[in-house]
Amino acid sequence: MALTVGELSRLTGVTVRTLHHYDEIGLVRPSGRTAAGYRLYEDADVLRLQQVLIFRELGMPLAEIATALDHADPAERIELLHRQRDSLLGQRARLDAMLASLDRALAAHERGHVMQPDEIKHLFDGFDPREYDDEARERWGDTSAYQESQRRTQRYPQADWAQLKAEAGEIARDLVALLEQGRPPDDPAVQAVVERHRLHIDRWFYPCSVEHHQALGAMYVADARFQANLDKIRDGYARYLSDAIAASRASHPA
Repeated sequence: MALTVGELSRLTGVTVRTLHHYDEIGLVRPSGRTAAGYRLYEDADVLRLQQVLIFRELGMPLAEIATALDHADPAERIELLHRQRDSLLGQRARLDAMLASLDRALAAHERGHVMQPDEIKHLFDGFDPREYDDEARERWGDTSAYQESQRRTQRYPQADWAQLKAEAGEIARDLVALLEQGRPPDDPAVQAVVERHRLHIDRWFYPCSVEHHQALGAMYVADARFQANLDKIRDGYARYLSDAIAASRASHPA
């Protein structure tokens, strides 16, 4: 079925102007023309347009899309579609996990932030800490701690990531419980969990001295993004953790 540019625009939501541009740069050219010279898009053209839009959604520049489509044989194009599909399935799974995580956070807010261990464990499902690698590299890329963290985490298999995440969830759960009990930051029970927090970083990411831990704790409230992220666990959690880390110096005399 041949479609005019206006019909294709109405069916796909792609503007006529964009379709004209794709034609001009050779990305999606109509296979035919009417007697009056108007563009006519055949089924193969529509399929190519769909592939272009998917590639664009995945962040590929137009020039690279054209190269990928024009220099691939039919079998390679099918393989490209399979890879696109796998990529979209992965994105959907991540979005589903993030939605479920958001639902848990909303439920916790509605009942006064009382969270069960399993909820804390799954609160960050779908979030990928590696998403912020560029920012971290810009801010701390020259530090030995960042470089060591990169070296270690790049070799962790999925099982290690699961264990790392479980341990972090247990630490957060225990601190939240102590916060709910009204324990002060310098309480021995709180300090025991804070030491676990330091050793968790030391084990999984980089050597974390008491001094380095102190600086990290200060950043938890000095940087609004860190504070907001930690406070997703429980309102006031970032400040409580920061104060508890600050109080830990007394437990480690020079």
